[in-house]
Amino acid sequence: MEPTDERLIQSTLAGDDEAFAELVRRHKRKVFGIAARFARHDQELDDVCQEIFIRTYQNLAKFRAEAPFEHWLARIAVHCCYDLLRQTRREKDAVPLDGVEIGAEDNVAPARAREVLDMALSHLNAEERLVITLLELEERSIREIAGLTGWSEGNVKVRAHRARQKLKEILEASHER
Repeated sequence: MEPTDERLIQSTLAGDDEAFAELVRRHKRKVFGIAARFARHDQELDDVCQEIFIRTYQNLAKFRAEAPFEHWLARIAVHCCYDLLRQTRREKDAVPLDGVEIGAEDNVAPARAREVLDMALSHLNAEERLVITLLELEERSIREIAGLTGWSEGNVKVRAHRARQKLKEILEASHER
């Protein structure tokens, strides 16, 4: 019989590094799934996932088992991804949309649509991109996003509305070029 996550956490806190390795193995797919929505390339994905598990290990003693471990881990993952978005936003300005033509009548291939979406998302600040990614791409509920980010549900709704408006303006401006 496999030990529970809580048992593995207790073992890890008692000094059993193999127990933490088992937690990583169990939850690696979920963590990579969350991080893949935010990372721009494989190296960045690997780096952010490593950071997620480092923070998890460092904060394991703070886990209170009030919710399942995977929910607590998802919250750490979202916070790390949010930090990544803020860091990349500071490191470089948004990718210009010059030359990107989009129109309602165009049959845009999925790869091209993703390219346009990525360029438009790069113009959003970290909070806007986080809420749009969680709400629209990951299809999470307002309540889930509030739980993951620590924002109130009302705050999530306001941020989502503002982010959608800004995204719409960005896409309309690129269409007019």
